[in-house]
Amino acid sequence: MPPPRRIAVLGGGAAGFFAAITCAEHLGKAGKVTLFESTPHLLAKVRISGGGRCNVTHSCFEPAELVKKYPRGGRELLGAFHRFQPRDTIEWFGSRGVATKTEEDGRMFPTTDDSATIIDCLMSAAARAEVAVRVSTPVRSISKEGDIFKLTLGNGSVEDFAKVIVATGGNKASGGLAIAESFGHSIVTPVPSLFTFHITDARLTDLAGISVEHAVVTAPGTKLKTDGPVLITHAGLSGPGILKLSAWGAREFAEKNYAFPIAINWVPPHTRDTLVKALSAIREQNARKQVTTFSPVAMPQRLWERFVVAAGLPTTTPWAHVSNPSLQALAAQLTAAEFKVDGKSMFKDEFVTCGGVKLSEVDFKTMESRKCAGLHFAGEVLDIDGVTGGFNFQNAWTTGYLAGMACAG
Repeated sequence: MPPPRRIAVLGGGAAGFFAAITCAEHLGKAGKVTLFESTPHLLAKVRISGGGRCNVTHSCFEPAELVKKYPRGGRELLGAFHRFQPRDTIEWFGSRGVATKTEEDGRMFPTTDDSATIIDCLMSAAARAEVAVRVSTPVRSISKEGDIFKLTLGNGSVEDFAKVIVATGGNKASGGLAIAESFGHSIVTPVPSLFTFHITDARLTDLAGISVEHAVVTAPGTKLKTDGPVLITHAGLSGPGILKLSAWGAREFAEKNYAFPIAINWVPPHTRDTLVKALSAIREQNARKQVTTFSPVAMPQRLWERFVVAAGLPTTTPWAHVSNPSLQALAAQLTAAEFKVDGKSMFKDEFVTCGGVKLSEVDFKTMESRKCAGLHFAGEVLDIDGVTGGFNFQNAWTTGYLAGMACAG
């Protein structure tokens, strides 16, 4: 009887666990899967995702639509999503006792609203499949002799494996990128994606917590344009509309050192011209009412007042006294308010990067390196990132599944 094949998985996050479980379940007694995590913590991002509820995937079941949610990696993931997509994720967790629910915006969570449910499921599945999980065990380097990968661990010991799956995440500090580079892979320099904007502007001061449900955000001088809820914070702006823009503009904004202008239409589908007409009608019909207390648009009152002031109107002005130039100025504030971004903050603790192993150097049917047979990649170590909403986890599940299946085959 041939000796069992040994498969190494580097990284104890979502992609690493999914790859290890998939591989071990399909190998059975024919092989042994060992998962190495350099820190003492397993599934750290899963724990904090979605405010501790774990936004496990998104209810977008058409691969052609799904790939539009990835600023980087969409084209490569199209075929991959035909093999394993959100429907498969839901089925995978469901068959292991985890029921999921869909929220209005399409995000999917365990019905328990507790990330521990997902963690317990993954840990149990790994234990049942007899994955050897080794925490606080960094892999310092890997070399290949013939068909054997030799892993040098943090303590200096060397262990042999038939195949290796690198799923160490996109952080520059993770060892996976250096290992990929040592096998001849090109690395696209990682920069942050999914971040909030620092803005110091009188129009936003002391309004933290106020949000507008539907806004359109653009970055003047670029083709970048997103929409969605925008939230005012103590430091500036956040919310899905802002986070999506940060993802699509991740590389451009990094090159500008996070100093750039944005423009916001707070009242779509209004344009400046249609809003001027609407405001003119209000002026005629509600001449005696004060501008600040009678707002014709759906917007939090305190924010509306700020735009009235920014347009140069005294707060007690009745609509009858609003001049045409003032109407134009008010319409401009509401449909094209410009703000200067002067820095960024990480979104909660959900650190996502754009950058990683160059995608053209990986076969997306098997996630195998085109530079080195038997070396596979999964998750954010690749130059893939999605917008907020469960898409980064779906990338982890899909690429982890494909890498795990290939290594078991």
